[in-house]
Amino acid sequence: MKKIAMFALVTALLAGTASAQEKVTITVAAFPSLDTSIKAVLPAWNKLHPNITIKLVAQEFADHHNAMTTALATGQGLPDVMAVEIGYVGKFAEGKGLEDMNKAPYNAAQYKKLFTPFTVAQATSADKRFIAMPTDIGPGTLLYRKDVLDKAGVDPAQLNKSWESYIAAGKVIKAKTGASLINTAQSIYGVVSRTSLKAGEGIYFDSKNNLLVGPDNARFLRAFTLAKQVRTEGLDAKIGEWSNEWYDAFKKGTVASQFSGAWLTGALESYMAPNTKGLWRVENLPEGGYASWGGSFYAIPTAAKNKQWAWEFIKFMTMDKSQQLAAFTINGAFPALLTAQNDNIFSKGVPFLGDQKARVLWRDAARKTQPIDVNKYDSVADQIVNTELTNVLEQGKDIKQALTDARTQILRRAR
Repeated sequence: MKKIAMFALVTALLAGTASAQEKVTITVAAFPSLDTSIKAVLPAWNKLHPNITIKLVAQEFADHHNAMTTALATGQGLPDVMAVEIGYVGKFAEGKGLEDMNKAPYNAAQYKKLFTPFTVAQATSADKRFIAMPTDIGPGTLLYRKDVLDKAGVDPAQLNKSWESYIAAGKVIKAKTGASLINTAQSIYGVVSRTSLKAGEGIYFDSKNNLLVGPDNARFLRAFTLAKQVRTEGLDAKIGEWSNEWYDAFKKGTVASQFSGAWLTGALESYMAPNTKGLWRVENLPEGGYASWGGSFYAIPTAAKNKQWAWEFIKFMTMDKSQQLAAFTINGAFPALLTAQNDNIFSKGVPFLGDQKARVLWRDAARKTQPIDVNKYDSVADQIVNTELTNVLEQGKDIKQALTDARTQILRRAR
């Protein structure tokens, strides 16, 4: 009996060793510049898990999300870990093709308190499934060229005191320097539509799925009106984001300010306009507004083949303070993890921003940003509303008519 027992023990130990040495490859699908964050932490992952290889598949932002939409619909070509940007979370959540991390074996409810509160709400579906773990967030911020404002004699406080003050400052900047206030008037809409939300409201729908877009909604009416004023006054450069012209404007200082997430600072420093180090500063959004501007998540498709290791990788990327800080330092990806936000690095000046202690400003903004409900039709509504705004800015369409038409189109699509 002792020999049999000993044989069983040895067999079990050998089996455990074989399992530990089993080589596994997990596929992670991501987009720029999140892929940079992943590459940065791979050495640490490989040291911790030498037999678990990460195969990173990176595509451009739109291509990635289109590919993931198709993969979820067909069940073909699915990765083990899927990166999702906030604009697509609602759409993917309602498709039921992603794991609910509230359930076993993930049991993610215990981890939610570790993250910036609003980002947890962003990853929660209408039926309360938690479909993705947050990795980075985008505290909304106003970047401006200090050298351009100095030349114009404009006090930076004028930029965020009020929207009227912001536009008035733009007129002075344009007259004295020739620089545009903003890349495109549509950016104004982007900020106003994200801020001053009431409790229970998403950007386009409320918590009961009622559509908020329309000519009688004060938020959308003001967003369209201010954007139209900026265009009429000739204060925007009519340059789209993520274009070569946009990068060029940053390099040459022909655009004085830009609304975005805090992550844009890292992009400017790393590849957009590294030669402008020391010329930029940041402020909070106008009129005391706080908004989430982008943000990335990791999800596990229900049909994924290596869910165990996919979950280990996600925890490594989202709950390991060292990896969160590595992504922040290298890529400017603002950590969603609260303990990472309390690191000493946040009290230090940012060299690219003239040693301004911008991280403290962003951290405070993130903690004042209210949760916004997501809806599966957010991306549809966003596309339709922005098309109607283009009609207002470029074709002179009446604002109330544009909002009426947008409402009609969204309701039709939502049915």
